[in-house]
Amino acid sequence: SKYAYIRNILEREGYDNLHELYFNLEGDSHLTKAKTAGVGIIEFSTFFNHLKPDLVVLRGDRFEVLSAAVAAAYLQIPIAHIEGGDITGSIDESVRHAITKLSHIHFATNEDARKRILRMGENPKSVFNFGSPEIEVVQRIVNGNHHVDFSQTGSGAPFDIKQDFLMVMYQPVTTETERLAEYTRMILEAVHETAIPTLWFWPNFDTGAEEISHTLRVFRDQTKDHKIHFTRYLPPRDFIWLLKNTKVLVGNSSAGIKESSYLGVPVVNIGNRQNSRSRAKNVLDIPHKKEQIKKAIEKQIKQNRYQPSKLYFAKDTAKKIAQTIAITNLYVQKKFNN
Repeated sequence: SKYAYIRNILEREGYDNLHELYFNLEGDSHLTKAKTAGVGIIEFSTFFNHLKPDLVVLRGDRFEVLSAAVAAAYLQIPIAHIEGGDITGSIDESVRHAITKLSHIHFATNEDARKRILRMGENPKSVFNFGSPEIEVVQRIVNGNHHVDFSQTGSGAPFDIKQDFLMVMYQPVTTETERLAEYTRMILEAVHETAIPTLWFWPNFDTGAEEISHTLRVFRDQTKDHKIHFTRYLPPRDFIWLLKNTKVLVGNSSAGIKESSYLGVPVVNIGNRQNSRSRAKNVLDIPHKKEQIKKAIEKQIKQNRYQPSKLYFAKDTAKKIAQTIAITNLYVQKKFNN
């Protein structure tokens, strides 16, 4: 399948107790994603009922995470949620807060998020800020070597990692699907006009991804002499190596807000997807306007590296999360805390 590569990576890392659930319906509409979330509830319910876990640990704000949360809640299984309390600019924010209200233990990744969770009526004794597990992973692997060979993966222009390069990660905003093709073309043109070799990651599978992907394919196949190499998912070690070494990260990915802040990577953040999320000084927020995007890229290249930020970092994040889960008395019935 399109995402089988991820399972292979996990198996190489030594994880052998893996289960795959199939519920992503084909299609690229709001209706398809709503139905996919519904099928996800069915599949997670069946899986949890068979597995009978004491606790379900969930991370983030994606629709499949909401499906898992609903299934666990109705099966009377307590939930620990990582990365609640953040605010962004799409349906993901509503999903994240919904998962918070279904969860029993909360591991925010920053202090602002922890305070928001408390304002949502959650038990103060069950709300923690131990930093972001993702940043702990970055800290652990940032000085490793990469293993990806771009002559064997991806498409588009040849890509030489020994040259200066840009990275682009542009994901769909589900509330702006009617303009995604236009927005994608703006970014493509801005990046193309810089004439800097670029590594562009294909989008995730949220509503609007096909619109972005189609626009990328048309550009790739019809534009002569472009310097953009298109790639899909990469193992964390390779991705972090690339992020550490890129001149600028362009787009609307949370990697520009979190991982890049810790690494001091210059970021051109476009549009509303990461709206209001706590950010460090490395992020330059720009609207969907070609000339502004181009000038922002040039400005960030001149800026070079920023001072690394510990906004999302705390020592021993995973250890503290595991220890907290181990000593917590699990319960099902929640109460609103005024």
